[in-house]
Amino acid sequence: MTIKLLAIGKTDSKDLQSLISDYEKRLGFYIKFDLDIIPDLKKVKHLSEAQQKQKEGELILNKLQPTDVLVLLDENGKQMDSVNFSEYLQKHMNSGIKQLVFVIGGPYGFSPEVYQKAQGKVSLSKMTFSHQMVRLFMIEQLYRAFTILKNEPYHHR
Repeated sequence: MTIKLLAIGKTDSKDLQSLISDYEKRLGFYIKFDLDIIPDLKKVKHLSEAQQKQKEGELILNKLQPTDVLVLLDENGKQMDSVNFSEYLQKHMNSGIKQLVFVIGGPYGFSPEVYQKAQGKVSLSKMTFSHQMVRLFMIEQLYRAFTILKNEPYHHR
């Protein structure tokens, strides 16, 4: 199985990008992982929130394969602790899917079409984080989940 993280817009901070790259490398020891960045929309000043979500939604949906399992990182998604999240990943791996795709949406969330295509929603917290920070948190949680599944000491139970 491959895990893909789709995100909109590049990471501006070199320090943050360095941490993301570090966890991407670590995660690569456990599973094929792909961080796919969709460029920010241009000329958004004249777009409504709905139009912006629509355009971003089209870009997201164009990145998906028909067999992908799509999970949205969404404030109204299911909250789990790290052990439950590792079990969630294990269930997906056991199901035989080819690719599990997590998506971090744009500043206004997802279009109705993206919600319709999604097979799950996960929330990292009730708090709001910058989209750039969420990338790091998500990749770190993926790494943590695999260390839990392998009984490695990174996650202290």
